[in-house]
Amino acid sequence: MEIRVLGPIEVWASGRPVDVGAARQRAVLAALAVDVGRPVRPESLLDRVWGERLPQRAQHSLHVYISRIRQALEKSGASGAVVRRSGGYLLNVPTEAVDCRHFRSLVRRASQRDVDPAERIPLLNQALALWHGEPLAGLPGDWAARERQAWQRQRIDATLHWAAAKLLVGDVTDVIESLSCLAEEQPLDERVAAQLIRALAASGRRAQALSHFTAVRRKLAEELGTDPGAELGQLHRALLRGEVDAAEPVTPPVPAARPVPAELPMDIRAFTGRQAELAVLDEVLPAEDGRLTVPIQVVTGAAGIGKTALAVHWAHRAAPHFPDGALYVDLEGFGPDGVPRAADHVVRDFLVALGVDGRSMPADHPAQAALYRGLLADRRMLVLLDNARDAGHVRPLLPGAESCLVLVTSRNPLTSLVAAEGAQPLPLGLLSAVEAGNLLRGRIGRRAAAEPGAVDQLADLCGRLPLALTVVAARVLTLPRLTLGALVAELRGAKPLDALDGGDEVSNVRSALSWSYSLLSAGSRRLLRQAAALPGTEFSVLAAVSLTASDERSVRRWLAELTDTQLLFTSALDRFSMHDLVRTFAVEVAAVDPEPERTEALLRWLDHQLHSAYAAATVLHPHWDSIDMAHHRAGVVPAFLACYDDAMAWFAAERQVLTAAVRRCADLGLNTYAWQLAWAMTIYLDRQGYWHDQVSVQADGLRAAIRSDDTVGQAHTHRTLARAHTRLGWLADVEERLLLSADLFGTFGDLPGQAHAHLDLAEAADRQGRAADVEDHTQRALTLYREAGHRYGQAMSLNAMGWYRAQRGEHEAAIEACREALTLLQQFGDRHGEAATWDSLGYAQHRHGDVDAAIVSYRHAISLYRQFGDRYYEADTLRHLAEAFAAADDRLSARQHWRAALRILEDLDHPDADQVRAQLT
Repeated sequence: MEIRVLGPIEVWASGRPVDVGAARQRAVLAALAVDVGRPVRPESLLDRVWGERLPQRAQHSLHVYISRIRQALEKSGASGAVVRRSGGYLLNVPTEAVDCRHFRSLVRRASQRDVDPAERIPLLNQALALWHGEPLAGLPGDWAARERQAWQRQRIDATLHWAAAKLLVGDVTDVIESLSCLAEEQPLDERVAAQLIRALAASGRRAQALSHFTAVRRKLAEELGTDPGAELGQLHRALLRGEVDAAEPVTPPVPAARPVPAELPMDIRAFTGRQAELAVLDEVLPAEDGRLTVPIQVVTGAAGIGKTALAVHWAHRAAPHFPDGALYVDLEGFGPDGVPRAADHVVRDFLVALGVDGRSMPADHPAQAALYRGLLADRRMLVLLDNARDAGHVRPLLPGAESCLVLVTSRNPLTSLVAAEGAQPLPLGLLSAVEAGNLLRGRIGRRAAAEPGAVDQLADLCGRLPLALTVVAARVLTLPRLTLGALVAELRGAKPLDALDGGDEVSNVRSALSWSYSLLSAGSRRLLRQAAALPGTEFSVLAAVSLTASDERSVRRWLAELTDTQLLFTSALDRFSMHDLVRTFAVEVAAVDPEPERTEALLRWLDHQLHSAYAAATVLHPHWDSIDMAHHRAGVVPAFLACYDDAMAWFAAERQVLTAAVRRCADLGLNTYAWQLAWAMTIYLDRQGYWHDQVSVQADGLRAAIRSDDTVGQAHTHRTLARAHTRLGWLADVEERLLLSADLFGTFGDLPGQAHAHLDLAEAADRQGRAADVEDHTQRALTLYREAGHRYGQAMSLNAMGWYRAQRGEHEAAIEACREALTLLQQFGDRHGEAATWDSLGYAQHRHGDVDAAIVSYRHAISLYRQFGDRYYEADTLRHLAEAFAAADDRLSARQHWRAALRILEDLDHPDADQVRAQLT
């Protein structure tokens, strides 16, 4: 039996087609087929087949369709082809019976490093022969579009892989013809262009190779406003030197280059014990064909039992079995604030690790989750989800691909994950006496041999709990003059914290921590106590400098002492974190510090975060209006951020910490810090498309501003919250919030603030089709900006006015407004505003009948958008440019630009892609 989805959805048995029903029923079959061998939950099937437009009896219809599919397949000899499992419905046929999975298997075999090029060619020929047209042909909906796009990318990669292998063996037969067709289909794909140029050169057609390079360079300049990339440029220079020929074909990436995440924490040095558990984990390694019998492995046990150490150590051992990389996240299921990492935040971070930049990020959670699953669909990856609170915490992060292994650690047993998703549990207990002793011996070294009895006593005193053993061993290494027997006596005398003295493993940890803590220098002890009270899970060196009001050299010395004794861990370059139990211990011992001292330390840290965030935001947007902030306290050292990339990197590292800080400040009544930190994050979150984060952060800021009756904070947070709602399409409360924001700005005479709110009101009115209100708000904004002498705001409102007027047919007035805006923006050097204005100008010129001028303006805008990576507006302007070419009766150029826009919108999973597809038909 063959189930085909790489083209029209078909089933063939014994050389004959099988009738599997009408379009919706075939959609159900396809939704099962792409996950052949794995249960698909009913809600996933409903989403794939109907999307958000569920009919009233969708669940009933789904059951009917599955029953009919089962009957049709059984009549063709596939008994038990569709079965019900605890996790959903499962298509129970061999993986190779489904063409897309057979295709992936063949490509994976061909991509292995030990496969000779001559052996790759028949494998890839066989893989490409499975294609019969557009994947999932005729299937409507977002899920089908995403799947279609992902499979098309894999087809292109496989074709390039095949062409590279053919060139390596000196066989150019069919290569030029196949690559020429692909180049016509993908005219702006530089990988395709480079491979075709290599093939032409290898066949002795150097002049044609140079001609194709020139054509591609011209298309890139005309359509994208950019030059060829490094690889294509180097290839061109090699052609000019005559260094690319049949004897020396250049090998492209195989398969096409894509990020290979390597996010695992550092392996555990001198890992000892757990041999039985490691053997159990080894049993879930993938088979030779990459398929996993157990897709989810759960490691459970008490705090400090060594779950993370085991998982990380085994993950490093298993890494060669997962050539496409490893993703890692600490889910903070039992973190200091009691608030675990939200799954949607984790998905976004995983997408970034997989090569999706902020501008390409879909706006809504379901689209992000679908993109995440789609990107993992053809990869062999390990996903380590550390410190999960419960099964619900894990489910949104499961890939769905049978080639990806998910390794989960948790203090809870996650029984529903075992029951519903087929996860395999591995509970951890205390180390055996032998393992505990061996762990200490491995860490302590030669001194253990001289006093074997003392080693065993130390292990017993630590309760054979790995965390306690690790802390004690680290401290032993710092005390080379004391005998182990003396250390045993000291540890026996160490008094556990009364609040946690329960005669269990936790008490053993407390005894070990109390003893190790007592031997730290005074500065290190103070840093540990103060850091334990911080929001978030990480802090930087400069944050520690500000926290302690100390010099950087001393702070680095204390951090080194704390990491040497395993009380802190280095989570990244110059960033530090601590185990939950260490944090709990440090918070308790911090009770000895006077309350004013603890408060002052926290406020210094908040000053560092706030002033660093403000500095970063100012680098990202030099024309951003400032707010009145108190000067930072003595001893605070804000981060120095010299350039755009530094500012973006700082925000990327601190985003989760800042989010936690806003929430903590709002909860503690530190209201000014709460809304000002939220304000300082606005530009970064908006630029990166983190609009859900924006909503969460601004809601906390607004809560704090309302509590303190801070009208300035309320004005800013209402406006930013409304902007985020607008981006997400949540328009119900936008006008009310923005009107309130404008009124609040008016109460303290902030004319630019009022103008900003009116400009945002114009955008909201435009989205709701209220043309009269659009004009009123843009005019009001321009008047306020002029009264305030705010020239940058004038430029932005003139641009908006030009755009809206052009839409209403007032073309001459629109062109005049846009040119006035351009004059101002070019004085400021604001490329983003200039790009938007060139686009508005082009739109007005086109509608006024001056198509040639419009084409020039659109190209200016595209070139600028390309410079700073704004892909959505690049696509939007490409659409406008295509319309201009169509008006000039240049249908070929129009289609080229529509296709370029469509590729970007499909990457962004943006709903406008449907409109472009309609224009191309």
